[in-house]
Amino acid sequence: MTFGPIFSFLFGTIIGSFLNVVIFRYNTGHSINGRSGCLSCGQTLSARDLIPILSWLFLRGRCRKCGSRISIQYPLVEFFTGLLFVALFWMSSEFIGSPVAAASYFVWHAIIFATLIIIFVYDLKHKIIPDGLSYFFAGLTLIQALITNPIYPTHTTISILNLLSGPILFLPFFALWLISSGRWIGLGDGKLALGIGWYLGFISGLSAVVLAFWIGAVFAVIFMLTERLRLGRKNITMKTEIPFAPFLIIGTIIEFFLRIDVIGIGIFF
Repeated sequence: MTFGPIFSFLFGTIIGSFLNVVIFRYNTGHSINGRSGCLSCGQTLSARDLIPILSWLFLRGRCRKCGSRISIQYPLVEFFTGLLFVALFWMSSEFIGSPVAAASYFVWHAIIFATLIIIFVYDLKHKIIPDGLSYFFAGLTLIQALITNPIYPTHTTISILNLLSGPILFLPFFALWLISSGRWIGLGDGKLALGIGWYLGFISGLSAVVLAFWIGAVFAVIFMLTERLRLGRKNITMKTEIPFAPFLIIGTIIEFFLRIDVIGIGIFF
C-alpha cells in the first residue's frame, strides 16, 4: 500500500504537467502535441527541464537560457494534481477485492478531476470558463448519473432528484444571469453547476454550491480589505470581478471526498 500513494502522486504530477500545457495552449491555436518551450525566448525545453515540480525548483523558477521567470502555476498544478490522485487512490481502495473496479474508479474520476483543474486555472487566468470544457464535464457526469441512478425498478425520490440535480443547480445561475444581463454572474458558472449536480447528486451537489458561495464570500471580503490596504483609496468594490468557478470546484472536491450535508436536507430522504 505504500507504493500505491507514491506512484499515484508521481503519476499525478506527470498528468499535472500535461494539464499545464493544455491550460496555456487552450484556445490559442497551438497544438498540445508540440514541444514545450520558454514563453519568453522560445527555447525548446530539454527532458531535464520537464521534470514535474523538481525542474522548477532546481531552476529557481527561471528559464535556463534567458533567465525569465517561469510561472509558479507549473509546480502548483503538478503538486495539487498529485495530491488529488493520492486521495483518489485511497478512495479506490474500497474496491481492493476487485482490481478492475478499483482501476476503473480511479481512471474515471481522474479524468473528471483533470478537467476541473483545467477549468479552475483557466478561469483564474482569463476569467472565463471555456464552453468546450464545461460541456465535456457535463457529458461525462450525465453518463455517470444515468448509470448510478437507475429510475427503474426503484423509482426512489432521491434517484430522480439526482438525475435532475444538474438542471436544478443550473437554473438559479441562469436566473441570476438573465435578471442581471450577465453583470452579477456569468452563464459559464451555471454550465459548470450543471455538471456538478450530475457528478455529486442532489444533496452533495447543492452542498457544493452552498460551500462555494460561503468560501467565495469569505475570500471576497479578505480580497477587498487587503487590496484597499495595498492600493489605498482606489476603487476596489463588490463589483470587482472575481472568478467563481474555482470556488465551485473547491466545493465540489470537498463534497466528493467528505460528503458533508451542509444544509441538512438529507434527513428528508
